[in-house]
Amino acid sequence: MRKKMRIHNARIALGAALGALLLLGFGAPALRAVPPRKKKAKNGAVSPNDPTARLFDLLNNSLGGKLSALYILADVYTDPTNPAQQFQRVLRVTYDKDLYFGRFSIHARSVAKMTAQQLAIYTPEQIFTFGGQDGEVFERTNPGPFGSETGDLFLRSAVGPLKTTDITDQITQEYNTLLTQYILPAVQKQTAQKQ
Repeated sequence: MRKKMRIHNARIALGAALGALLLLGFGAPALRAVPPRKKKAKNGAVSPNDPTARLFDLLNNSLGGKLSALYILADVYTDPTNPAQQFQRVLRVTYDKDLYFGRFSIHARSVAKMTAQQLAIYTPEQIFTFGGQDGEVFERTNPGPFGSETGDLFLRSAVGPLKTTDITDQITQEYNTLLTQYILPAVQKQTAQKQ
């Protein structure tokens, strides 16, 4: 009886080990949840003019390498399916230099274009909360062009949960616009007020 129990337990352990290997991606390609991402070639050192490098330096030197949450009202855009409808993006920006992955993230939500009266009443944080669900998330680990590092991640949701999306030139341009026109000026203003 004991011998049968040992054989039974050994089979269970072997089955569990094989199942774990399949789930980790060592088995059939059809069972892998996400295909591995190809790392883009690096052109060498990051330029000191890179907006992400400038932001990281500013956050590390002025705010101790941590930004728990900064809420920013960003661009107004027209709904491509309904040109009469305008939306405004609201951003939540976080940074923690001690994290290995997702060190820097931008969460973007959209709300109907705010009136001057609404902008006077509500804070950007409250407006972000009204937005409900993130429409886009940009995550960075290291400076450099967005999409050039393995730790770069872009998630988008049209309807439903966020999904990983390929980082195209258009997405990189969108990231750079948000960073240079809205985030860097807001962080510079915040650090100037602390001094």
